[in-house]
Amino acid sequence: MIRKLLLSILFLFAVKMSAQEDKSRFSLGLNYGFGSEFNNRNYTFTNHFYKIQLYYKLKQTKHFQYQILVQPEINFAEHQLLNFYFVKPETPDYEQKRAQYTQLKDIREYVLNCGFLVRKPIGEICSFYILGSIGPMITDTETERMSKGFAFADVLAVGFSLKHNKIQFDIRPNIRHVSNGGLSSTNSGYNTRNIEFGVSYSL
Repeated sequence: MIRKLLLSILFLFAVKMSAQEDKSRFSLGLNYGFGSEFNNRNYTFTNHFYKIQLYYKLKQTKHFQYQILVQPEINFAEHQLLNFYFVKPETPDYEQKRAQYTQLKDIREYVLNCGFLVRKPIGEICSFYILGSIGPMITDTETERMSKGFAFADVLAVGFSLKHNKIQFDIRPNIRHVSNGGLSSTNSGYNTRNIEFGVSYSL
């Protein structure tokens, strides 16, 4: 009798745990990416970055899955002004700033992006998705294109995922725009093309 009771309890516990796994809405992951500016004659900008990925599944339909995504990020960049005429003579101390801005600079960016993701499953393990995100950012270096301090990072990405049990692997090309939205006097910003690789785990 006691054995049957224990077996029944274990069975119910296993069913409950299985149901909880199926209903899990959160995933946690890590991405690494790199990229550079679109070809132009004014400046160079190369970067690599690390992101923590926190996914939350909002809704699952027959054909699509909808998720929101929070992405703390640290971005390591190198930037150099190529066309010193970009700094106009009407700029105060323009000759000094031309000399300053044409030096190669290391830049750190600290970002908190929030995104919305629409995923299309293909079979049991593959999926494609589109992701748009925006968030506040702090940059530690002034350049001819953007003031030091507060700014915004906008990202539009497409991605491909492979999932095995609770582990998911991602590849994600994206386009990124950084600017301060006119909150500071210097606001030309940067436009880069990047690619990310990531892994995440369903909690």
